[in-house]
Amino acid sequence: MSRTPLPDSASVVVIGGGVIGTSIAFHLAEAGVTDVVLLERGELGCGSTCRAAGGVRAQFSDKLNIALGARSLEAFTRFGRRPGQEIDLHQVGYLFLLSTRDDVAAFERDVKLQNELGVTSRMIDVNEARRLSPVIDTEGVLAAAFSPDDGHCTPESVVLGYANAARRRGAVLRTGTTVLGLERSGDRVTAVVSDQGKIATDTVICAAGAWSAAIGDMAGVELPVQPLRRQVMFTEPMPDLPPVVPFTIDFATSFYFHREGRGLLLGMSDPDQEPGFHLDYAEDWLPRLGEAIERRAPRLLDVGLRPGWAGLYEVTPDHNALLGRAEKTVNFLYATGFSGHGFLQAPAVGEVIRDLYLEREPFLDVSPLSASRFAPGAFTRPETHIV
Repeated sequence: MSRTPLPDSASVVVIGGGVIGTSIAFHLAEAGVTDVVLLERGELGCGSTCRAAGGVRAQFSDKLNIALGARSLEAFTRFGRRPGQEIDLHQVGYLFLLSTRDDVAAFERDVKLQNELGVTSRMIDVNEARRLSPVIDTEGVLAAAFSPDDGHCTPESVVLGYANAARRRGAVLRTGTTVLGLERSGDRVTAVVSDQGKIATDTVICAAGAWSAAIGDMAGVELPVQPLRRQVMFTEPMPDLPPVVPFTIDFATSFYFHREGRGLLLGMSDPDQEPGFHLDYAEDWLPRLGEAIERRAPRLLDVGLRPGWAGLYEVTPDHNALLGRAEKTVNFLYATGFSGHGFLQAPAVGEVIRDLYLEREPFLDVSPLSASRFAPGAFTRPETHIV
C-alpha cells in the first residue's frame, strides 16, 4: 500500500513519537503552528513510554523537577477536557519508605521545599505508612514521606490523547519513519533526511528519548544521554488487595509497586545493569528483587508472579532532564534525558518547548537544564529522588 508522501517542508520537525514528542506536537499545534511534522521510526509510544510504570508525582529534591511535576499533575487531572482523553488517573498518592536517618533528614528538607512550592506532601510515621499501604512490612522503616495528589495513569492513553489532538489541529504525525541525518548550513539545521524523504525545516526538536545522543550528533550537539534497561513484573490477582494502594517505594532499595487491575505492578532498579539498548526481558534482576520483596512486602512471596517487560531509561549524569535550545546550532531544541521522569513531566515539558520555540518566556526558567551544564567546570544539579 502506498503511503502519503512526507511534506516537502515544515516549520517544525519533532523527532520522536513518545509522550514528550506528542506533547510538544500538541502544544505547538494548539498555539497555532500549522505545519508541525512529527517523525517516529516505530509506532507512537513504542519506545520508553509504553513501558513506563505510569507514575505521576511532584515529590522531588530539585525545585525545577518539583515545578515540572506539579504543573504536569494539574494537566493530568484535566486531561479529559484538554486535550480530551480518558487516561485512568488514580491519585492514590506516592509513599516513600525511609530506613536511614540520612534519608529521613533529606526528605524532611525536601518536603519543606515541596510545601513552599505548593505541593501537599508531608512526613508521616510508620503506623500511618502501614495503614496507607497494608502490603508492606515496616521493620527497619524509620519514617515515610507521602503526597496524596500523586499517583499513576496509563501512558498509552496519554500519548493517544496528545496525538489525536495534535492531528485535529493540523499536525502531521508519521510513524514507521526513520531519521537518517540532518542537513546543516552554518549554525542551522536546514533539513531532516529520513528513509521516507527529506523535509526542509526552520526548526528541529529532539524528543528521541534514549536514542537522543545520535540525533544530537547529527546536529553537532552533545546530548549526554545513556540508555539503561529497567524492568517490571506483575503479581497474579490478589483477592484481598485493598481498593486503594499508594505508589509505594522502598527508597533504600528502589523496590516499588502500585495497583494494576486486580494485582500489583512491581519494579526495581538494577545497579549491575550495563548501559546499552537492552530491550529484551532478562531474569538477572530477580534475586535482588526477591530479597527486596522478602524484606519489605513478604506476603507477595505467596502470590504468583509473571514477567512484565523491559524498557529504557534515558539517563544523564545528574539524573536531570536536558531542556533547551542548542547554543551553536541555534534552531535545534531538545527535550530528553529525563532519567525515568519523562512521562510524568511531559505536559509541562510540552509547554516549555512550545514557549522556547515561540521565543516567549516559559512558566519556568529551565536554563539550568541546558546541556551546556556538563561542560568542564560547569555546575550540575543532581536529583536524589530517583526510582
